Amino acid sequence: MSYMPDSKRYDTMKYKTCGKSGLKLPILSIGLWHNFGEVDSEDNAREMLCYAFDHGITHFDLANNYGPPAGAAESMFGRIIKKDFHAHRDEMVISTKAGYWMWPGPYGDGGSRKYLMSSLDQSLKRMDLDYVDIFYSHRLDSETPLEETMLALDSAVRQGKALYAGISNYPPSQTQQASDILKSLGTPCLIHQVKYSMLNRQPEDGLFKVLEAENIGCIAFSPLAQGMLTDRYLDGIPGDSRAAKPHGFLKVDTITEDLLKKIRSLNKIAEKNKITLAQMSLLWVLRQPCMTSVLVGVSNIGQLKGNLEIVKKTDLSEKVIHQISEILID
Repeated sequence: MSYMPDSKRYDTMKYKTCGKSGLKLPILSIGLWHNFGEVDSEDNAREMLCYAFDHGITHFDLANNYGPPAGAAESMFGRIIKKDFHAHRDEMVISTKAGYWMWPGPYGDGGSRKYLMSSLDQSLKRMDLDYVDIFYSHRLDSETPLEETMLALDSAVRQGKALYAGISNYPPSQTQQASDILKSLGTPCLIHQVKYSMLNRQPEDGLFKVLEAENIGCIAFSPLAQGMLTDRYLDGIPGDSRAAKPHGFLKVDTITEDLLKKIRSLNKIAEKNKITLAQMSLLWVLRQPCMTSVLVGVSNIGQLKGNLEIVKKTDLSEKVIHQISEILID
């Protein structure tokens, strides 16, 4: 049965302008880092993507090496796009990245023009797309001149293979340099994708200040700390959780008793305010002035429904933010 999007899909979602641009992103975006590989169910993936689109989520974020194996998420996404979303491509913001290891040899990793342009061509073929909306340099490569990496992003835009350029996982000083180079080339940096959550606050040490000064948008990945900032681990490690999967990045020994104590304290604050820990965690990330959207990775529609509830919520009060801060400082 062919997919027909909900006619009211734009009625409730909130959208924010990304940096100093005309592009608006939904405050909640879908990341395909997990649950879209060959080890996962394509029917489940399709169901989640259709549900997301039906509720105004227009931004879908990938990378060349998402899977497993590397490339599998883009391939699955491409099949779903062709089957269900082909007629709605212009309503979608699709992003991908290159920077981490992708194939053997000296040209399958890093920030060289050779690697970035070759990887983008491969990504477009896997997704069967003419262009992506955002192409990111996935990481800073100390062995490649920053000018070369930024020139590759500029070329991708000028060749029509991407509409906007972005960077991810760059420290503050290199973010400033990258922004300066891209502005001089006439292709300003649209967005910075950064790991940020209550349990990882490193971007607060200078990066957000640069993004605000340069009018660069920001999107946070792992805002729920790979599920730790949900109710999944309050009573232990479930057998079907990310921590229990052998191919995941979240390891069992990461979830210590001290960490669980902090998470349970945060959960009590959420309960007192009649929201879930996940919802509170997402709203806490979105409080940053430069934050355009948060990327969530979901494994089922139930999780997605819960996350979508933030669209109906008001911002966290100063009192709640102070209570959270006291726990995070401990």
